[in-house]
Amino acid sequence: MQPDCPLVAAIPVRNEAERIGPCLLALTRQHAARLSHVVLLLNNCTDATLPNVKALGSRLPFGLHVLERTYPPAMAHAGTARRAAMARAAELAGQQGIVLTTDADAVVAPDWLAKTLAAFAKGADAVCGRALIDPVEAACLPACLHDDDRAETAYATMLDRIHDLADPDPHDPWPRHVEHSGASIAVRVGLYHRAGGIPAVPLGEDREFLAALRRVDAAIRHAPDVWVSVSGRIAGRARGGMADTMARRMIRQDEMLDESLEPAMTCLHRAQARAALRPLWGRHGSWRARAETLARQLMLPSATLIATCAEPFFGLAWHRIEAASPLLRRRPVRRTDLAAEHQQAARIVQRLLPAQAPVLPALGG
Repeated sequence: MQPDCPLVAAIPVRNEAERIGPCLLALTRQHAARLSHVVLLLNNCTDATLPNVKALGSRLPFGLHVLERTYPPAMAHAGTARRAAMARAAELAGQQGIVLTTDADAVVAPDWLAKTLAAFAKGADAVCGRALIDPVEAACLPACLHDDDRAETAYATMLDRIHDLADPDPHDPWPRHVEHSGASIAVRVGLYHRAGGIPAVPLGEDREFLAALRRVDAAIRHAPDVWVSVSGRIAGRARGGMADTMARRMIRQDEMLDESLEPAMTCLHRAQARAALRPLWGRHGSWRARAETLARQLMLPSATLIATCAEPFFGLAWHRIEAASPLLRRRPVRRTDLAAEHQQAARIVQRLLPAQAPVLPALGG
């Protein structure tokens, strides 16, 4: 399904002479939809990326915009490059358009655009896809990395199911995934600007951007049928990125799980508190009395919680409550506690599930 609005993809590139060709050619092989333009932001490239891109130029069915930048070392990271690429893409797409971003080592699925657009057609403002390691390269990685990833993903999915059951999101129904990867994000230009664009941070610009979208109440869909294939290299282009993480874990497991993961009971409290705040922000019924009750439960002054109910966006109100409440303070999970926390999360899910609902896979399944 091809919308009337322009579709523009933005790709930050850092020394990807070998992979930029497959990346661009995958964008030409889309079923039932096509891009209007692609923006490549060449970030301090010193290899043959540019001549390889030029050699492909005449074979591409979309407008290709190549921006060369030489940033000082402190700024030469993915956050700066993706922000600049997305800003140019948003200009090309216009206020009614859609901008997408992926990585230069990624090969998008043939239905990447079509499935993304299907999610927009159902009301999404932003669509997150999955980033799957190329199976050939994945086979070269040690089994311990796959085992760790399966265990963490299973636990993350269980925590997300708690959120889905305790505070369902009509724009992101189950089933869904838990990834926020810059390898596959699409957003309406209006919401892109409302959220302030991609943050120019050295690491985790994709997660920060999705958090900013949540603060302005964007409808975000984690579409399980949208995916891209990414490299399984352990010598990456971004310090602290996926490649660095894999290289580090090949030597020794991290003591703590990913920072997005937390103890199961804290997750339940977070989901229940957010669900309780929603009608208060809307100021329905006897909202002030209920706000005072929730404030006590979250160990907050009632004036603090009541003041947040005047915020223009629910996401912003929740962000401020979450940051202020001692009960909702983020606590990491030790890897040695993962199995026990997964079992606790499974018990919570079982209590929240309606009768006859399917049960999630076990840890590492």
